[in-house]
Amino acid sequence: MRLKDGFITHEGAEEHITVPAGGLSFSGMIRSNQTAGFIVECLKDEVTAEQIVEKMLEKYDSPKERITRDVEDVLAKLRGIGALEE
Repeated sequence: MRLKDGFITHEGAEEHITVPAGGLSFSGMIRSNQTAGFIVECLKDEVTAEQIVEKMLEKYDSPKERITRDVEDVLAKLRGIGALEE
């Protein structure tokens, strides 16, 4: 899976922003914390949910169960707005 073409991302000091560039059914702005932003950045390339979990385990000191749940939650939200190609 990957983030659909047409979504633009920006990383700030405290938040991550994702917006559609046009021609997509979603017309809002997604403001995320750094963890969700990391997941979105992983989705710029073709990746599986398990690969995202593994990348997060390398970066964050958190139990695998919690990271897996966080990844699933973010992916569900992105699916809900039609932001993923699967």
